[in-house]
Amino acid sequence: MASVYGCSGQPAEEESVANPQTPITVTTIDNSALADSIDLNATSSFMQKNYVKANAIGYIQKVAILPGHYVEKGQLMFTIKTKEAQSIGNTINVLDTTFKFSGINYIRASRSGYVSDLVHQVGDYVQDGEQLATISDRESFAFVMQLPYELKRTLQNNQNLTLTLPDGQKLAGHIASTMPSVDTASQTQGIVIKVASAQPIPENLVAKALIIKTAKSSAPSLPKSAVLSNETQDEFWVMKLINDTTAIKTPIKKGLESGGKVEIISPTFNAHDRIAVTGNYGLADTAKVKIVKP
Repeated sequence: MASVYGCSGQPAEEESVANPQTPITVTTIDNSALADSIDLNATSSFMQKNYVKANAIGYIQKVAILPGHYVEKGQLMFTIKTKEAQSIGNTINVLDTTFKFSGINYIRASRSGYVSDLVHQVGDYVQDGEQLATISDRESFAFVMQLPYELKRTLQNNQNLTLTLPDGQKLAGHIASTMPSVDTASQTQGIVIKVASAQPIPENLVAKALIIKTAKSSAPSLPKSAVLSNETQDEFWVMKLINDTTAIKTPIKKGLESGGKVEIISPTFNAHDRIAVTGNYGLADTAKVKIVKP
């Protein structure tokens, strides 16, 4: 009987393949106050302007105002000498000293406000009823916000809102009225917002009005960086840890986004679930990870 012998060499060392681990930081679900809001432009405006007009035919003898000046109701603005008085001078007074004829008319401000337009100067000849100046009524000052008509229902919860001026100053405002028409092209409606400001605000200044569309006082949320999506932004997921070294791809349905937070509508995570918040980009399902401190 033949026997077969085999050569016995040294045992080969098996190659150890290390599984790469991606360093990540983790977070947990949190309940936060979230709001879906939009910024709209609001332009400052004097809603009412008063036109100062001549009350006689004659020559302007004195102008007591300048463009931009603030005038109080009843303040002297113009002095007009009538055409007749300019022509005959003091002849009548010389003939009859008891007549006291001067031919001087005084024009005063009918409302308090700012002189936004000055049409005539000293020496100008004016007709009765001719416009001399324009006063922007201080009491009528407001911001007019152009609101898309489809968002009109949001006004119910935004009667008081905040306006941010270009220099960063914030003003508290409230909705005073709604314009009775919409713009044909943009389909926006003018909303009049009254504000209280210690400092005068120029006309035609554009501010940002914060309109809250939807708000929730307590909603389960995660940091925005924890939520991943595909290129078309129609699928969303997070990387949830099932143990200390493995993260799985977990599809989610998201809701509101506000202040770097994203509402998680489904699934329901508990307070102990760990979600990758950094290092999660590009991870495959059941990826090997290593938790590091933030």
